[in-house]
Amino acid sequence: MQVVNKLMMLAVAVSDMPKTKAFYADKLGLKVTTDYRQDDDHWWVSLTLPDGGVTITLTTFHGNAKPGTMTLWFATSDITAAHNDLGHKGIKVSEIGDDLHGPGSGVKWFNFKDPGSNLIHLEQA
Repeated sequence: MQVVNKLMMLAVAVSDMPKTKAFYADKLGLKVTTDYRQDDDHWWVSLTLPDGGVTITLTTFHGNAKPGTMTLWFATSDITAAHNDLGHKGIKVSEIGDDLHGPGSGVKWFNFKDPGSNLIHLEQA
């Protein structure tokens, strides 16, 4: 029996929920599926990609996690267009690099940070 079959959710600790929620929804285009708030220290916002998959849950309830320590990897079909679009939205993006997965891989990529300093890599799908 395979014990683990699918990754369902990834939690990202954040300190400024309104700003971070707007970043992921408005700038990256993720869809908000739930927004549950007991108070400022117990607030969860779940987002999904347009094609579904793993739910990303932003949370102000940190437990052992610290904001700004997560690294997320996303893919795009057009790395140059995505780089230009995010730059025009005021996001400080790195230069586009080559060979993300090692010499000769040919995978183009760039990175940037969310409002809480979590690192985001975007690679050519």
